[in-house]
Amino acid sequence: MSVRLADVIGVLDEAYPPRLAEPWDSVGLVCGDPDDAVESVTVAVDATPAVVDEVPAGGLLLAHHPLLLRGVDRVAASTPKGALVHRLIRTGRSLFTAHTNADSASPGVSDALAHALGLTVEAALEPRTVAPDLDKWVVYVPRENAQAVQAAMFGAGAGHIGDYSHCSWSVSGIGQFLPHEGATPAVGSVGTVEQVAEDRFEVVAPARIRAAVLAAMRAAHPYEEPAFDVLALLPPPGDAGLGRIGALPRPEPLRDFVSRVDAALPRTAWGVRASGDPDMPVSRVAVCGGAGDSLLATAAGAGVQAYVTADLRHHPADEHRRASGVALVDVAHWASEFPWCDQAADLLRSRFGAALPVRVCTIRTDPWNMGGCSDETGGEA
Repeated sequence: MSVRLADVIGVLDEAYPPRLAEPWDSVGLVCGDPDDAVESVTVAVDATPAVVDEVPAGGLLLAHHPLLLRGVDRVAASTPKGALVHRLIRTGRSLFTAHTNADSASPGVSDALAHALGLTVEAALEPRTVAPDLDKWVVYVPRENAQAVQAAMFGAGAGHIGDYSHCSWSVSGIGQFLPHEGATPAVGSVGTVEQVAEDRFEVVAPARIRAAVLAAMRAAHPYEEPAFDVLALLPPPGDAGLGRIGALPRPEPLRDFVSRVDAALPRTAWGVRASGDPDMPVSRVAVCGGAGDSLLATAAGAGVQAYVTADLRHHPADEHRRASGVALVDVAHWASEFPWCDQAADLLRSRFGAALPVRVCTIRTDPWNMGGCSDETGGEA
């Protein structure tokens, strides 16, 4: 049974929704025909020449870091990135990127890092908020007209929840109003306070059809000035977002936790650096795969004793150390994201089984290959 590239993309987009990508990011299919069969998948952090060489003809390279992140106006084979694109296309190979969408997805990059460190994930460090796309309509209407107004709003697209339609909730009450000069009330008369038995009913509707639902409600409502509310609904808290907060099986001194991090991640010239009291007990930890100094303040207020991330800069780290009791553990960017490769590979194996061979590329694509305290000079993870 052959597997189409489109089938693989569908699984990846479900696991790492493109809508979770940052606005500046570039994710998804870089090159390849979705209708073509894909013979294998190779998962890596970076799309480099050495990594591309390991992708068999007809295979897909699933990379975390985008090859074409910023705007390009050429992919000539005489340019480094253009040469890679040409090499891929000539041999029927494809390239797909899951970057910040994989960072925020659950499970995603930081889940994989937390798992590698032996942490039990409790929550996202910075939960992802998605703009509301649903409205709740609250409409007040005379009881005898309630069904007609609801029917009109249902006809405009309101009242759908999952696999159900015509969904609403109603309660009865008494409406009151006083028509003034110039009004033409459907019920009552000018200058007299009127009380009417009314229904209050609620329905939900996509925000994009707000104008159509409003027009349908007004057309069916008997009142000259209907009373109604439109409430934009916030999504319920989810587990998507940047970073993760996790718990260790049991507290351990910071020095032991740093050793745990060093043993869990692939060796790099960058190594593992830490800032904090070596004897401080660590039980709850924040992690963020990739560059995470933008979340320093968030980690400081997360109720954790340590924060593991990459690419920490001198001044932000120094300010954090002086202002917060949260220890910092700084690792190589590539090493912090490499555990995601196994996560993504396991995802595809679970969906396609023997029909699609999946492997993780072990080439160390960390750009740093020498360190004063390390004998690591490159090679495989």
